[in-house]
Amino acid sequence: MPAIHLLPDLLISQIAAGEVVDRPASALKELLENSLDSGATDVTVQLAEGGIRQIRVADNGAGIGKDDLALALARHATSKIASLEELERVASLGFRGEALASIAAVSHLSLLSRTSDSPHAWRLDASGGALSAAEPAAAVAGTTVEVRDLYFNTPARRKFLRSPATEFAHSEESFWRIALSRPDVRFTLTHNGRAQSHLHPAGSEERIHAVLGEAFREAAIPVQAEAGSFRLRGLVAQPTYSRGARDAQYFFVNGRYVRDKLLAHAVRQAYHDVLHHERHPAYVLFIDLDPALVDANVHPTKIEVRFRDSRGIHQFVFHALEKALAGTRAGNPPAQEVGAAMAFPRAGTSAFRQSGMDLRAAQPAAFYATLFGAGQATLEAPARAPAALPQDAPHPLGFALAQLAGIYILAQNDEGLVVVDMHAAHERIVYEQLKSALDVDRIPTQQLLIPATLTASALEVATVEDHAQTLSRLGFDLAAIAPNAIAVRAVPMTLAQADSAELARDVLREIAQFGGSRVLAERQNEMLSTMACHAAVRANRSLTVAEMNALLRDMEATERSGQCNHGRPTWFQVTIGELDRMFMRGK
Repeated sequence: MPAIHLLPDLLISQIAAGEVVDRPASALKELLENSLDSGATDVTVQLAEGGIRQIRVADNGAGIGKDDLALALARHATSKIASLEELERVASLGFRGEALASIAAVSHLSLLSRTSDSPHAWRLDASGGALSAAEPAAAVAGTTVEVRDLYFNTPARRKFLRSPATEFAHSEESFWRIALSRPDVRFTLTHNGRAQSHLHPAGSEERIHAVLGEAFREAAIPVQAEAGSFRLRGLVAQPTYSRGARDAQYFFVNGRYVRDKLLAHAVRQAYHDVLHHERHPAYVLFIDLDPALVDANVHPTKIEVRFRDSRGIHQFVFHALEKALAGTRAGNPPAQEVGAAMAFPRAGTSAFRQSGMDLRAAQPAAFYATLFGAGQATLEAPARAPAALPQDAPHPLGFALAQLAGIYILAQNDEGLVVVDMHAAHERIVYEQLKSALDVDRIPTQQLLIPATLTASALEVATVEDHAQTLSRLGFDLAAIAPNAIAVRAVPMTLAQADSAELARDVLREIAQFGGSRVLAERQNEMLSTMACHAAVRANRSLTVAEMNALLRDMEATERSGQCNHGRPTWFQVTIGELDRMFMRGK
């Protein structure tokens, strides 16, 4: 067996480079963080071949003195911490003293810097870790780091790099993350001599809009919350603006971009019942807290963190986002899904008002009694040209005109045509009513005049006997009347007109599979969503104009009613301007 021996310093640095600098984007991230730590307010990035051939970062920061140039390229040398206590409260982006040494070990690197009190700049070159002597040079105050031919001396690692286009995409993403974290700094990016981006100093929201684009801006919901030493701010997108991948998700902890499973889970939970399960939310969020409450020294790349109060952070983020998303009710302009066919610019208004009618939206029981009353409701004649109706409050969804294909409600508002999926909208309304009722401990029940009977398995009968209290909280009164039969004596009041037997069967199946306590804790929303689906108005159900209007009013008053329980949109707006363009009016 070979004897134990010390590794050469160069090999140690090259090994470290594998952790810290796995591709050009990683090197760029480290250089940009150094610029920000130096107090720079103007940073210019030049890339060639995606960063493989060249990465050049120039800033106007504090600069590095001649005597510190060589130290800047030494391993574990830093100006940012000096003790364990400072490490545990580190506020700078860099602190490990590894990045520049790791980059220099696997590239040709030049370091040019000038402090504000120096008569000129100094330049130092490194090739594969070997340093030249510092030489005087001409440059303005600040620092310029140029990295050429990354991994030239480690061909095994270089062959794992992708095409220049792919590497540029990763490098550009690193650039965006840093730019989002510091909107007060000017950033410029060029690639292969062509300008790619120029970001002026701006406020946080303006910078987010500049990076994520106009579609995100139109869908953005502001988030602002504080609890103790925790502070959360930023923008999240409405659920109808969703992505097929997690490519528009940015979380910053004390200004540092992180990928954290705890925070990601809190966001997913907040979007849980407003976002389709195959889609991903978009957001830019900043959480600020005492640096002593978060450990950034978890991984060499500093992209992972560990919170001292992980549960507290999770609940804080979850509740803050849940509250923000609760405002995504119908009537707030829904963002078109990325790539949607109806992604037109907004234009056109009308002075539409509807003559008075009894909407009964203030009397939910009367409305739903009509909606699910005996017999098939008939469709009234479409509303004629309406007279003005004085309204104390605006109605963003307008007023109903008719039904289409027994599925959609067509309504007119000040902007034009509103199309509502009546089943999806009603499902959300019932779901939110059930959640609100259960939040105050118990869902109101409705005794059935004639109990419904269903043939049941032995497991279903046992579930009724073992989980009577859970069923009662959910608004059910079930009784086993035979070894293979169950009587449904009462159901939730909101669901009184649903198929009682099928509704009870689905509830029993859920409780039998997961247990009563888990259904009321971890799976409460799934259970209530299933119940709401039973109650929602079905396709081909003809509604009167009054009933349709009552549904529109309830949508406007219900939290999260812009999406159904599965995250699909419940309504779309088509403006007069869009209709004019479709029919080529004015041309």
